[in-house]
Amino acid sequence: MSDQIRLKKGLDLPIAGAALCEVTKRVAPGLVAVKPTDFRGMVPRLLVKEGDAVKAGTPLFADKKCTDMVFCSPVSGTVDAIVRGDKRKLLAVRIAADGKNESVSFDVPKAASLDKEAMTALLLRCGLWPCLKQRPYGTVADPQAEPKAIFISGFNTAPLGADYAFTLQNDFDALQAGVDALGKLTKGGVHLSLDARKFAGDELHKLTGVIFHSFEGPHPAGNVGVQINHISPINKGEVVWTVDLPLVAVIGRLFLKGVYDTHRTIAVAGPAAVNPSYAEVPAGVAMADLAGFFGNDGEIRVISGDVLTGETVGPDGFLGFFHNQVTVLKEGRYYEMFGWANPIRSKKFSVSRTYPAFLRCHKKYDMDTNENGGERPFLMNDVYGKVLPMDIYPLQLFKACLAGDLEKMENLGIYEIIEEDVALCEYVCPSKIAIQQIVRDGIDLMIKEM
Repeated sequence: MSDQIRLKKGLDLPIAGAALCEVTKRVAPGLVAVKPTDFRGMVPRLLVKEGDAVKAGTPLFADKKCTDMVFCSPVSGTVDAIVRGDKRKLLAVRIAADGKNESVSFDVPKAASLDKEAMTALLLRCGLWPCLKQRPYGTVADPQAEPKAIFISGFNTAPLGADYAFTLQNDFDALQAGVDALGKLTKGGVHLSLDARKFAGDELHKLTGVIFHSFEGPHPAGNVGVQINHISPINKGEVVWTVDLPLVAVIGRLFLKGVYDTHRTIAVAGPAAVNPSYAEVPAGVAMADLAGFFGNDGEIRVISGDVLTGETVGPDGFLGFFHNQVTVLKEGRYYEMFGWANPIRSKKFSVSRTYPAFLRCHKKYDMDTNENGGERPFLMNDVYGKVLPMDIYPLQLFKACLAGDLEKMENLGIYEIIEEDVALCEYVCPSKIAIQQIVRDGIDLMIKEM
């Protein structure tokens, strides 16, 4: 049995272009990229140079602070380029795939025979430790920390998000092996949250060695941060770890096959996507290999991730390590006569029901990137609290982050959130404030000062 938690606050964006549950493309990659910027809280130390031959599982760079933590190539091939930014900051290591799919073979014992120290050493050595994130702050998990529990979200409520029941339908054994491995890392158990509306028919409820919870409600009910807030809130001095469900399967494949296998099935969706559906790709795949989904109809924005929290990478970019979807939108480079004051805007979605389109409750909208206005003064209102189902005061927390007031940030719940948890607040913000960046700046200040 599981405890059922019903959330009333939140918002499901009615955006058009959901991916059909069919795989229409299997990518044989040309280029892939591993980006240190995907992993918060680490400082990379390069281990390869241009021209080096690598296999899937070959370390590309390590963390300077934890030298045992390595980040590996997802494919076999040759190091094509070392991409650096300002002050020689390492931005990406690009690999030209050779199509041979050769992998480093790891000697992996049974998970049941390992204790926490041995499991930690194994995941560090095999390049899979970066799959674990740490709360507070959303950084790569500290191998020396003692987490009170590990949390996994078993469903995805992000706009146009990948359907885990479809993408992981053949990975049950890998998920079970991954859960068994994660269970060795904490005394507080592995907590798995499922969609209450689909609980009975979800294969995930057959997993053993986990503590089940079920959630019902609109987005962000599927966010692991929201789930933690309702199951076991994080207090000062406490640490919890989280793992994305597809990466649990990646960890499990290590124990089933003895290889570093980060291949995944991703959703390619959005109003501007051509034939929105699923594609089988390696981690870090180039968007050029997915160009058939983008079309040539005007300017588009290609996002690695969802529309609320994803990263704009463009047609020449690469898939993020933690992303399981690509979203394609039209660029909204236009102005409207009368703007919001025009009462007849049947093609526009409004959270505040400003337009009559809300009467068509099942309508999907062809949304684009137009912000419909510019940044305005920060207003005092309760609009954020209506979409954030967490026991915090969001407006006051955001202002504390802006002010850099560490004590108020602590008291108001900075340990509970990262950017993805407040993405809806940014979407509904009447002042067009970049709230996710405000929260990240606050978190960075906490890390620096605390």
